[in-house]
Amino acid sequence: MLLEYAHIVIPIFIVATSIFAVLLRDLLGAAVAVAAMSLLLSLEFYILQAPDVAIAEAGVGACLTTAILIIAIKATKRMEEEI
Repeated sequence: MLLEYAHIVIPIFIVATSIFAVLLRDLLGAAVAVAAMSLLLSLEFYILQAPDVAIAEAGVGACLTTAILIIAIKATKRMEEEI
């Protein structure tokens, strides 16, 4: 019964965090939203009994990709600061 609700709620949260990431103007906030979406996606994979895919998604999608995005954002210069 609980898994039936999880199969309904988690994809809704995945779509919501994806839309939230696209609509955010702050790049760091968008990177955090993408990480949250990836963690929710790995949870959905685990519930669907694919733990190997869930671990890969959590490791690569949430951790490594988010770290690369944050390093790239920190290395850039904001255009608003020049004006």
